[in-house]
Amino acid sequence: MRIGTAVTDGGERRAVVQRDGALLPLGDDAGASLEALIAAGAPLTAAPGAAPLAGARLTAPLRPGKIVAIGLNYLDHVRETGMEAPKRPLVFAKFSSSVVGDGDAIVIDRAVAERVDWEVELAVVVGRTMTRVPVEEALDHVLGYTVANDVSARDVQFADGQWVRGKSLDTFCPLGPLIVTADEVPDPQRLALSTRVNGEIMQDSTTAEMVFGVAELLAFCSASFTLDPGDVLLTGTPWGCGEFMDPVRSLADGDVIETEVEGIGTLRNPVVDLRR
Repeated sequence: MRIGTAVTDGGERRAVVQRDGALLPLGDDAGASLEALIAAGAPLTAAPGAAPLAGARLTAPLRPGKIVAIGLNYLDHVRETGMEAPKRPLVFAKFSSSVVGDGDAIVIDRAVAERVDWEVELAVVVGRTMTRVPVEEALDHVLGYTVANDVSARDVQFADGQWVRGKSLDTFCPLGPLIVTADEVPDPQRLALSTRVNGEIMQDSTTAEMVFGVAELLAFCSASFTLDPGDVLLTGTPWGCGEFMDPVRSLADGDVIETEVEGIGTLRNPVVDLRR
């Protein structure tokens, strides 16, 4: 099942399920957000007799309470950076205010950042509260998966010495287009993922390259802090980031980024410089 959030012609934000290409309202409570339905553990099914929402367009599938992200979690990315593979997951955070959806612009304020990079990632949406959950039970707590682009201001990231600001600038976390429920993803460690910039392939790898798999990451994080329903875990990016190319390549005004995960979907986002 593919679920998410759409905006109607009247500007109303609605939880939806995609069926045969159409967007149907999700749940019995027409006013409930997807975040609220997930938190309540409500059945994620189309409302009885629901008709497709005419003129609705998808937006970011949800705005998470927490976005927990993992750095240096692909062996091929570790090799391209010249760094050592981490002994335990490298955890940082992105602010939920950075979330945008498919088709939305990634806006770069050149007064703040110049070297802005792409990072395709498999995003995991938590469905049940996780506190000290063992590895073997971790995937049972997953609602589903979506595509993320962990957009990164490299100059800010490296100058600050920590990653939160350079990863959390407004519009720097495209998510979507939809969440694919976990029952349709039997093995999250067997998914191809890629990035294209203006149609040129930049990243092309597989989740089999992860240093720590999805279940390990969820268990590790939940041992330190509670993961709530609707939280999102970004699981790292593979080789092909522009910052580690020779010469360095950064996003420019007018670029179009497509980030794709096999069986999950494709995010397409234009890049726009902030106009002052």
